[in-house]
Amino acid sequence: MPLEWIGYQDAVRLITLGQVSYSLGSTVYRIRGGVNALTGKQSYVDVDAIIASHGTHPHAHLFADSYTPPLSNPALFRRDQFVCLYCGEQFPHGKLSRDHVKPLSQGGIDTWVNVVTSCKRCNNHKAGRTPEQAGMQLLAIPFTPTHAEYVYLQGRRILADQMEFLMAHFPRNSRLRKRVEQAWMKSN
Repeated sequence: MPLEWIGYQDAVRLITLGQVSYSLGSTVYRIRGGVNALTGKQSYVDVDAIIASHGTHPHAHLFADSYTPPLSNPALFRRDQFVCLYCGEQFPHGKLSRDHVKPLSQGGIDTWVNVVTSCKRCNNHKAGRTPEQAGMQLLAIPFTPTHAEYVYLQGRRILADQMEFLMAHFPRNSRLRKRVEQAWMKSN
């Protein structure tokens, strides 16, 4: 199960502590160490694109079936492809905002299924009303991403072998899966 992105330093630590069960993908880093006084050979550690550790994660309780990824604007905007879900136009990050479908002022809550990406103009027009009250149509139904989808939505540069691994963990009926597969095919 993909849990999180880690830096190469943490990956080297897991490898040297013998906590890696297996690794996949291409080698993305070769970290060189010191020179052995007896053999004259330099030590090194290869870090592959994907490493699987064994043991328990310190935050394993967060990754259970009931896990809900933390809500952030960058991940939300990426989930919605930087498209305002009211007017349908695509905008840069700085011209977008988080809109609560059921406004907080009407008892709505700040969760993935109650928020959508909105341009600032549409968000201001909607104000503290529901889409129906404002006479606006919501273009897509908001959803909570799975953990693997959230790892993708964090917006890191993803290598081909990492993407293949993540996609294997997206639900088959995922709304995001089809969109990502199409985009991935176009870029490769």
